Amino acid sequence: MSLWVFGYGSLLWNPGFPVAEQAHGRLAGYARSFCMYSIHHRGTEEDPGLVLALDAHDEAVCDGLALRAESGTEEETLAYLRERELVSSAYLEKHVPVQLSDGRVVEAVTYIIDPNHVQHTGGLALEEQAQIIARAHGGRGPNTEYLYNTAAHLDELGIPDPELHWLTDRVKQICG
Repeated sequence: MSLWVFGYGSLLWNPGFPVAEQAHGRLAGYARSFCMYSIHHRGTEEDPGLVLALDAHDEAVCDGLALRAESGTEEETLAYLRERELVSSAYLEKHVPVQLSDGRVVEAVTYIIDPNHVQHTGGLALEEQAQIIARAHGGRGPNTEYLYNTAAHLDELGIPDPELHWLTDRVKQICG
């Protein structure tokens, strides 16, 4: 059976597993936002950064990338994703229906913020997000790199995200 993964943040530019097929995907009922404190990859426990997560919202739609793992790598890919995404238990692993740009609907694994987890931000203002992203640094590098790479890849894919554009411009101002 095929393993599809729905990417909306760093999986767009750094999937970390062999991809056999990719397509634009749309996930209903969730919004992409910087709603998760990062205490490992893009910040520390003492100075958390922010990463993107999917937050449940009935009327929302998130556009991203559906990635099909190469045949024969499904178990290895899922183990890798669990190690990467579930490092602090702030994400919940979900299997969700994703509508592909060619009309197909596939079941994909994705990672959604647990709204009851201490790392859920509860909706920080954009200016506060920008201030955090501009200064934070974690095990996988600066928080700015995560923002810039994700925004650039969304643009390359033709997926506009006005909040990420605003944040990119503001963080560049803050960083000088």
